[in-house]
This record gives sequence, structure tokens and C-alpha cells, in this order.
Amino acid sequence: MRTVLSIAGSDCSGGAGIQADLKTIAAHRLYGMSVITALTAQNTLGVQRVLPIGADFVTAQLDSIFTDIYPDSVKIGMIPDLSVAQAIVTCLRHFEAKNIVIDPVMASSSGQILSRTDSLQFLLQHLFPLARLITPNLPEMEILCGFPIVNQKAMVQGAQSLFSVLHVPILVKGGHLAQDEAADLLYDGYEFHWFSHARLQNPNTHGTGCTLSSAIACNLANGLSLKDSVARAKEYVTSAIAAGLRLGHGCGPLNHMYKDMSH
Repeated sequence: MRTVLSIAGSDCSGGAGIQADLKTIAAHRLYGMSVITALTAQNTLGVQRVLPIGADFVTAQLDSIFTDIYPDSVKIGMIPDLSVAQAIVTCLRHFEAKNIVIDPVMASSSGQILSRTDSLQFLLQHLFPLARLITPNLPEMEILCGFPIVNQKAMVQGAQSLFSVLHVPILVKGGHLAQDEAADLLYDGYEFHWFSHARLQNPNTHGTGCTLSSAIACNLANGLSLKDSVARAKEYVTSAIAAGLRLGHGCGPLNHMYKDMSH
């Protein structure tokens, strides 16, 4: 059985973070493992509190996994501070981790800051270059690129700009653009690939970014190409949103198990 490791924060309400990642991995019939970088008190209404996990314990979790069940791919989400980022980089290099997908979680969908920007330069110089793919949304792209991303032309410019620094493929998620279709852009340094679908009329999108990056990691673990991994992951996330799950009093989660419930 193929194995996928999620390095991310815990969402006690189950819609995002580690919980969303493990549900996504299970839905893809792969074996999921987790390294928790932070505990969060959050729900569909927002993030109430964040408690970072110490870097030494993050290292201990990584050592436990890599020395016993080596992952076929790694998804990285929330990194709460510089010391945890340093611990992750050290371990990933030591164990020569492969198929790393990074979702640069810098703020929750409700606007709560989840990652301190003092670690940004370290991430750009040391962590992101280890990745097979990075999956920023538009607000995150603006932080990484330093200029506004207001349309698809700016998405192209942002992808080129970030690739020139990292030399790593970028998937720019265009869901924040106010238009009738949701369009994501994959740039691998050679070609641009657009993945578009009609915007779904469902406000329950909590954990979409976590789910997408985990699904991509699953597909890479199965040996698919980067383009096919993204295409299938997009189909999975779109269907999980379209399933129309309604939980909570705010921005609710996706239905990660929509396939099992459709039989």
C-alpha cells in the first residue's frame, strides 16, 4: 500500500488541516500518517486559538515515521514558526523525502494569521526548493511575490516570478478571483496549464486548500505525472464541494467521502 505523510496543524472541527488530509488520503485508498505542527481551536466560524508544537517534538514525530514507514509522498501545510520550519527542513533533507507538496498556509480562510512572516525568507530559501509542487492561493501568492494578483495575467506573472526564485513548479489557485469560473494555473518552468471549472454555488469550502494539496500528494504517491496529479485532485475537490455537505454555522467543510456515499 502506498503511504502519504501530512505535516500540518490539527483542526479540531475536522474540516481542515491534519483531519482533512487524513480523510482525503483515506478516500484515495492510501495509508495516511501525520506529524502535527500545531493544535488549533477552530470551527466553521473561524480560528479561536493556536498552540504551536515544539520543534523538538516535531522532529521526534518525523523520526518515528521516516525510520519505520517511509512515505511515498509528503504534504506540508501549516508551519507555525521558524524553529518548526528548521526542524522540518533538517529531517526532510536527512531522510531524502520525495514527492513533497507544500500548501503555504499563511492565514486561514477566515483571516486568522497562522504562520509568522519572520520565517518567510527561510521557507523561500530552504523549504520550498525541496518541493515537487507548491500550491499557494492568491493572497499567499501576493505575499510570496510582493505584488497584487488581480487577474489571470497577474497569475501568470506571479508564477513566473516565483519559479525564477525557487525553480519549483507552482500551482496558483485562482479561486479568490471574482469571476464565473474557478481557474488554477500550473507552471512547471516550461508550460502553463489551466484547470478551470464553473464556480460552484456552495459557500462551504472550509479546508479546500488542505484537501487539494493532499489529493495531489496521493496522486504523486501513485506515480502519476504532476499535470495528471493536479487534474485528478481538482476533480476530487470539485466533486467534494458539489456534494453539498452542510455542517456548522459558518463556512462548512467538504464531503471528503462523497464517493463512498454515492453507492
